[in-house]
Amino acid sequence: MLNMQFDKRVIIDTQSLDWQPSPAEGVFRKPLAREDAERGHATSIVKYVPNSAFSLHQHPMGEEIFVLDGVFSDEFGDYPTGTYLRNPPGTSHAPFSRLGCTLLVKLHQFSPNDTHQVQTNTRDAEWVDGQGKLKMLLLHEFNGEQVALIRWPAGQHFFSISHFCGEEVLVLSGEYRDEFGHYRPGTWIRNPHMFEYNPYAEEDTLLWVKVGHLPYPKPL
Repeated sequence: MLNMQFDKRVIIDTQSLDWQPSPAEGVFRKPLAREDAERGHATSIVKYVPNSAFSLHQHPMGEEIFVLDGVFSDEFGDYPTGTYLRNPPGTSHAPFSRLGCTLLVKLHQFSPNDTHQVQTNTRDAEWVDGQGKLKMLLLHEFNGEQVALIRWPAGQHFFSISHFCGEEVLVLSGEYRDEFGHYRPGTWIRNPHMFEYNPYAEEDTLLWVKVGHLPYPKPL
């Protein structure tokens, strides 16, 4: 198991990790959290080299993808940089990439009864005003879980932010900061239930953010 203690804060600079092979030739990954080698809960950065492919397979507990660069494809379409995908439990596909791509991939993490299939090209979607001077592009929402892109302008500070059932952040561009450190593009952060911190940015920063989805700790 890897980073399966959800009551702990995890910070990983994915740029410093080595690529590891997957079962498919030409497809590599950087595991961030994993329950088992090839099944169960998993969060990874995944890379397809040009003209690589995975064979047809099913996702019995769902798959969530954000295309970080390149063009990801399957038999249903092509998904360029900035595309957000949700393939609910029971769906199947045969993914590939002609040009190569890099993805954030989350497996086996759908809420019960969440059967929404989502395909959103964020480059064409509408942003709205968020808290303070933030801009937000909502990608998915279900039963307290929310996924969004956040544009964090230079100079925006917040104090004592915390999230019920935790938070995940992937820094896409700029530099995210808090009282504990500075986080460059490619940094993945997982904050546990109600973890308090004071985030800010000294330059324009873009984040992928997911909140309200981590296991709720049982009372002692």
